[in-house]
Amino acid sequence: MFEIPKWVYVFHGHECPFMPIGYRMGALALEKLNIERSKNHEMHVFSEMGTAHPQGCMEDGIMAATGATFGKGLIEKLYYGKVAAIFWYPGKEAVRIALKNEFLDMLAPHEFFQYRKKGIEPSEIPENIRRDIINKVLQASNDDLFNVKKLPGFKYEAPKSSFNKGKCEICGEYVFERYLRVKDGQKVCIACSGHEEAEFTRPRIKKYS
Repeated sequence: MFEIPKWVYVFHGHECPFMPIGYRMGALALEKLNIERSKNHEMHVFSEMGTAHPQGCMEDGIMAATGATFGKGLIEKLYYGKVAAIFWYPGKEAVRIALKNEFLDMLAPHEFFQYRKKGIEPSEIPENIRRDIINKVLQASNDDLFNVKKLPGFKYEAPKSSFNKGKCEICGEYVFERYLRVKDGQKVCIACSGHEEAEFTRPRIKKYS
């Protein structure tokens, strides 16, 4: 049976099946890329998940396994609504790992999800039910869980790190230089500029097939 460190459950906040799936996905990515967990700013992960669905818990597992964390700017969402992620590492061929439809279909009838569909939070679901569905994830093989695909044409341009900053001339708060915009001749932050933040935060990747 695959084992996940107890601290990962504490970090995530509750017991559910998708955080362990994400942890296993991240661990498999390290294996396929033949690399260690990132200590600094090496690996970059592009989660194909979106928001407001339970599979998003996978991202905490991915971060815990790979060290590609939100705080280090190493994981981004593509908002495709898919249960998959792309793992990129400098000098390596990127890999895409997706949860198999068959495994998701096998989990779907489990009692755990009957509780969730009623709006009951994972931590309030009986422990024996939580542990049973988690064990199904931990007992499965990687072949049971995932489709793995190499992406030889995948390209990513990581933004250059900078400590340079300036003050917004409207609100007066410091803004890192790459996020300053010009409005009516003034240097301003995105919030004061009237622009949509999404215009400046899309990951710079080459579309893959």
